[in-house]
Parts: sequence; structure tokens; C-alpha cells
Amino acid sequence: MTARRVELFVDPACPFAWMTSRWLLNAAQVREVEPVFSVMSLYVLNEGNDLDPDYRASTNQTIGAARLAIEIRRTEGAEAFSRWYTAWGERYHVGGNKDRRAVAVEALAAAELPASLIDVYEDVSGDETDQALRASHQDAISRVGSDVGTPVISFGEGTAYFGPVLSPAPKGEDAGRLLDALATMSELPGFYELKRQRTGGIDFS
Repeated sequence: MTARRVELFVDPACPFAWMTSRWLLNAAQVREVEPVFSVMSLYVLNEGNDLDPDYRASTNQTIGAARLAIEIRRTEGAEAFSRWYTAWGERYHVGGNKDRRAVAVEALAAAELPASLIDVYEDVSGDETDQALRASHQDAISRVGSDVGTPVISFGEGTAYFGPVLSPAPKGEDAGRLLDALATMSELPGFYELKRQRTGGIDFS
């Protein structure tokens, strides 16, 4: 039986996208699915939007990791990006090291990827990396529309949508049952939104 491809678009800086990615990996242990991570960008998403100055500053700082992510995805492949993203998240989100560039370098080494990839970290508008990032981001947005954030999940055929937002990430059969439910919703073209208020902090356990 061929595993079903499930694509998750993430911005590396988003903690909720990280949690969703961990759930998807957990679900792949109990269901026949192939998790594939792709890149979207909070920076690109919020260009031209009227934001609170503090959030604008925070969003502007996400561009470096997103540029590196798309360069890894573009030049080294999806599996390499998955390795780097895991190493990045373990240090940045779980470990709490907020020096993003330093974490990016450490994650390259941990994922056994060329150290020279860090050269794309600084924002250069219109360069090849910028164009690839915007194209990947637009791929995600074309599936769900602009009124979303990260992550975006796609089951291939059917409807893609924003989410799921999770804390903590389900494990074992709970992860599989959630995947089943989300896959079912993707088959319903009339499904648009399901949400409740988020309370408490992020549980990385």
C-alpha cells in the first residue's frame, strides 16, 4: 500500500507550526502517510499589513530562518529540510535558544548539511532564494486563501486548510485518530473553519 502524502507548510519561527509538525510525525508512526514539510513565510504573509509595531518587528526577524529553510528545501530536498527543521525546533522552540542565526548554524551541522547554506540567511530582496520563498508561500496560499497563518496542511486531493493548532502534540493512536478526522474534513468542499479559544501556554512535551 502506498503511503498517502501529507504536506505541511511551515514557517520555522512559528511554535504552533512546530507542534503541528511533531504531531504529523507521530501520526506517521501509526498511519500509512508520508509527511512532507514545505515552507511558507510569516514575513511574506504580513507584507503591507498594518501591524502592531512590536509584532511587525518580531515578524521581520523571521525572514532569515525562512530563507534558509527554502534554500535547504530547494537545493538539498524535502528530507534534508525535515532533518534541519527538527534540529532547529529542538534548539529554538524546545531548547529556548532565541539567537536564531546561531541556532540555524547549529541545526545545519546537526542535520549534516553544508555550512555554506547560512550565506542566504540575510534578506536580499528579489534574489533567487527570495523568489523561491515567495513561490512556495504562494503555493500554500493558493490552496487556502490569504486569511490564514501557518501551518497549512494539504492531503493532496481535496481541500487544504490552516492548522491544526495543537498543544501538546498528540502521540500514538490519538495522533492517528486526529489525522483520520482531518483527512475526512479535507474531502468535504464545504468545510471552512473550526476553532475555539486558545488558553494557556505551549506544551512542548
